[in-house]
Amino acid sequence: MSTPIIRPIQKKDNPQIASIIRSVLDDFGVPKEGTAYADKALDAMYETYNEDSATYFILEENGRAIGGGGVAQLDNYNGNVCELQKMYFLPQARGRGLGTQMIDACLEEARKLGYEKCYLETMSYMEAAQKLYKRYGFQYLDGPMGDTGHYACGVHMIKEL
Repeated sequence: MSTPIIRPIQKKDNPQIASIIRSVLDDFGVPKEGTAYADKALDAMYETYNEDSATYFILEENGRAIGGGGVAQLDNYNGNVCELQKMYFLPQARGRGLGTQMIDACLEEARKLGYEKCYLETMSYMEAAQKLYKRYGFQYLDGPMGDTGHYACGVHMIKEL
């Protein structure tokens, strides 16, 4: 087994990462509406993140994508805040410290892009993810910032960069 690598998304990754994200959301019983599941971007991740204010990384092992995560300007928000987006891993990638590596890569890129804060949304029952975010200094907010369209996500967090 080779060591997993984190690399920028390529156009060829689109079908695989869309499948991974939908699979993980299905595993966790996430609603199909009001979450990332319904995002049009899922089938065009390379194109969505191929801009100056965004980036998306693929977690690859043995030549196959096993997860991903990225940052982009927070939708419908007037301010220098990015959102940690679409960070999902297949079961074989979990519990191996790879989420830590992915957040490191995303936050480093967010700083390079000049963002001052990083926002995220998640589901209340995704406790392992929240534990990881809290370790990174993300703080809970009383409600959403901007308007991502993810109204089913009940947990909102932010971190100073």
